[in-house]
Amino acid sequence: MDEQSALTTNYPVGRLAATVERLRREVRAAQAEADGRALIELAKGILVERLGCGPAQAARQLAELAEQAKVTPLELAVDVINQSARDRLSDVTGAFLAGAKGDESPSAPRAGSERSAAVRLREAESGALAAPDTQAVADSLLQHALTPLGAVGVAIWTAGTDGSLTLAGSAGFSPAEAGRWRYVPPGVVTVARTSLTARTGQWIGSLAETGLPSVGQHHYPDGGRAALPAGTGGRVHGVLEVVWPTPLEPQSPQVIRQVEALAELCAHTLETYAFVHGGDTVSEPRVLPDAAELVDLADGLHDPALVLVPYVDDGHLVDFHIHHVNSRFLDPAGRPRGLISGSLLLEAYPMAAGESELFQRVERVYATGEPFRAQRMNLTALVDQVTLATVADISISRHGSSVLLIWRIEDETARLASLLQHAQRLGRIGGFEENLLTGEITWNGQLFSLYGRSPASGPVPLEELALHAHPDDAVAIGRFLRTLLHHRRPAAAAFRLQRPDEVTRHIRVVAEPVLDADGRPFVLRGAYQDISAQHWTEVALAATRDQLAHTEQQATERNRLTLQLQHAIMPPTQAPLQAPRLDVAVRYRPAETEQLVGGDWYDAVVLPSGLVLLCVGDVAGHGIEAATSMVVLRNALRGLAVTGAGPGQLLTWLNSVAHHLTGSITATAVCGIYDPDSRTLRWARAGHLPPVLVRDAEAVSLPLLKGLLLGAVPDVAYAEDEVQLAADDTLLMYTDGLIERRDRTMEESMTQLLTTVRTAPCTLDQQLDRLLTYSRSDTDDDTCIVGIRVS
Repeated sequence: MDEQSALTTNYPVGRLAATVERLRREVRAAQAEADGRALIELAKGILVERLGCGPAQAARQLAELAEQAKVTPLELAVDVINQSARDRLSDVTGAFLAGAKGDESPSAPRAGSERSAAVRLREAESGALAAPDTQAVADSLLQHALTPLGAVGVAIWTAGTDGSLTLAGSAGFSPAEAGRWRYVPPGVVTVARTSLTARTGQWIGSLAETGLPSVGQHHYPDGGRAALPAGTGGRVHGVLEVVWPTPLEPQSPQVIRQVEALAELCAHTLETYAFVHGGDTVSEPRVLPDAAELVDLADGLHDPALVLVPYVDDGHLVDFHIHHVNSRFLDPAGRPRGLISGSLLLEAYPMAAGESELFQRVERVYATGEPFRAQRMNLTALVDQVTLATVADISISRHGSSVLLIWRIEDETARLASLLQHAQRLGRIGGFEENLLTGEITWNGQLFSLYGRSPASGPVPLEELALHAHPDDAVAIGRFLRTLLHHRRPAAAAFRLQRPDEVTRHIRVVAEPVLDADGRPFVLRGAYQDISAQHWTEVALAATRDQLAHTEQQATERNRLTLQLQHAIMPPTQAPLQAPRLDVAVRYRPAETEQLVGGDWYDAVVLPSGLVLLCVGDVAGHGIEAATSMVVLRNALRGLAVTGAGPGQLLTWLNSVAHHLTGSITATAVCGIYDPDSRTLRWARAGHLPPVLVRDAEAVSLPLLKGLLLGAVPDVAYAEDEVQLAADDTLLMYTDGLIERRDRTMEESMTQLLTTVRTAPCTLDQQLDRLLTYSRSDTDDDTCIVGIRVS
């Protein structure tokens, strides 16, 4: 006796478990035998009808045929049923037989022969039809048809009209797992919901790859899924979801058609039962409202309505019958309701499937049960050859097996009247009509508001208009009345209305006469508009224009004086400097925009000692303050240079001047002292770009010496450097206006400058002019250049 047998014999619990397992096997065998017996009895009935014999002879005929074909009586019974039924299951069986030599899905192997697959489908159908509820249907599908395909679970979902899903039946999942998924609210995207929305089958290789939740996701996270809409005749009642334990490879057409047939089988059950969520899921016979009830509902509505019933051909929804048209319905083409009722939707309105997509909306509502509503939907394309625009609020809902279509056509006249009323209110416009024969005057409410009068006080005739206006406007009002009444032409006038509440408003009145057959006016029509805001705006604009003109004149004068001061001290060019064995040239280019007059300056002068002072600088800021500060620094440097001090000391003194004596201005500068006898240049810089030396078609920038900008701190020491120049050398000092660009760094701009100056024209003047011409600066700043060439 082995260990298992000992455990079963010696322990009561083991014996009880063995008994339960044996009883389960017996129950399954009994169920299979019952399903098979039902199929055999059905085949016997078919033979009785076909052969015209009795039940006993039909049974003997079935047994003899099975023995001759060397198949079981059950397999032969299924063949007889398939040949007689010619339904979806017969088509699937035919596909299996035709593909007996073809490919099969490696992840969903079939047990037994193709004939056994047909038997399984018919057994599943028999079990489903005999099942008391959808839970039993799920058990039958998994046991007979899906387990041989490798599936481990099945869920049957019913679709609610609000977009929700209810788990109507499941197999292969624990009661706790099924309980957690008994209801899926609207808007939650799951595998089944995706299939319902798309109304097509969804075959998923691995649930984990989609990221979508679904029943059994914790037990089979990497398993494959198939979700197919369960529907018949264009109506989707729910979804059949099948679960595999491992990733699912692409399936053969035969397997796909088999699962689709099972989904259609589920649809018949879902169509028969209604399902309630909340607590335990229960099913009860579905009682669908009759079309007559929907007709009564449509007749009770105050809006135009159509009752539509599906038109199904060969199991497919192709159109909708217009079953009923209520009394408030008006055909856009003017056809009588009797002609519309009883026809097909696409026959009566062939363009419903076009721009408006109305047919597609009706089809989707019928399929899923989710209602559709839209405001201001364009129905112009409903009827061919109709160009009148029809705008309506649409409501489509499913009731039982019928669809209720309601459209509320917008009253265009009322809408335009409302728009006109809003326009008059926003524009502060009041209309009037005055009958000259009867004396009747009609004002709208807005005109009473403009006049500040109550409707009880009555309107004011045009001939009394001057009594309610400012006395100075009497001439303009008289000219308006003469043009309107005497010359009988449209007229307009502006006047100041003096209201009873002592408020004066600026009003414009426009009117035209309506003439009779003799050319005499008998009605005056027109409107008043409150133009007070426009009047005061024009007054304010006039004052602003005067102020701007005065300000512009002051700014022009200020810029003119600044430019005159700048040009008086630093002309764009000056006479050649007389220095031994040295050519000196300077250039100054003002800013292109007059408002950017700046503080760039240069100087080149021979000192009493015979040395030559060379310098350029740039004062921060623009305008008259920058120009005057530039004059102070330039003249101060000239005076300090007479002392014979070096460039570093000169910049130290100039820094004190900038910091203490000029209101704390800041500036940059580069200063050089050139000795013509030794051809040496001593130079220093204060926050400025260093000079550029051009020698033998090569250009380099001198070292970046230490030196803070002028005026920043009280005491600063500036470093000096000395450069030995040779014959034909050229030295350039310049301000940043020559090279500065907004879209480039300073290093890139310096590289461009050095490339430009390598090609030296014949003379120094030509070289400076070329630099100004080919300057790529885009900051509209001043530019100063000082150049020397050793001879």
